[in-house]
Amino acid sequence: MDRVTQHNDQQAQRKAAMAVLAHAEAGEIAARLRSLALPDHQDLREPENGLVMLRGRIGGDGAPFNLGEATVSRAAVRLVSGEVGFGYTLGRDREKVRLIALCDALVQSRDFGAAVERDVIAPLREQLLARRKKVAAETAATKVDFYTMVRGEG
Repeated sequence: MDRVTQHNDQQAQRKAAMAVLAHAEAGEIAARLRSLALPDHQDLREPENGLVMLRGRIGGDGAPFNLGEATVSRAAVRLVSGEVGFGYTLGRDREKVRLIALCDALVQSRDFGAAVERDVIAPLREQLLARRKKVAAETAATKVDFYTMVRGEG
């Protein structure tokens, strides 16, 4: 595999992991990470909160406008082996964003990447899909089919 393909695969794996971690609870991530012997790491950027401007468009292709602001948290972690992970999430959960950054760094590690995918990301992905399936089933149970009966009158 050439370097570009390998880099693209790694980026896709990180993106998929971040999508799962962003929707997980901090306690769920921490519980999964406890099963691993974590390497030494340091915070490059302490978890911090801030605001981002949300932009919108009418109809998806209209003129952009400022919709409002959302609170976000971010952090950065470096493993002893040199991998750097970044974490971003909506809200003010500093512990969650630190755990996301740590998982991002671990996913990039040759020594820990497979274990994190197997023991942390995959179980959290299954939980997320199960939750979404349950919500979809509950929503479908309330579905009402409206139809118009056509009478035989001309």
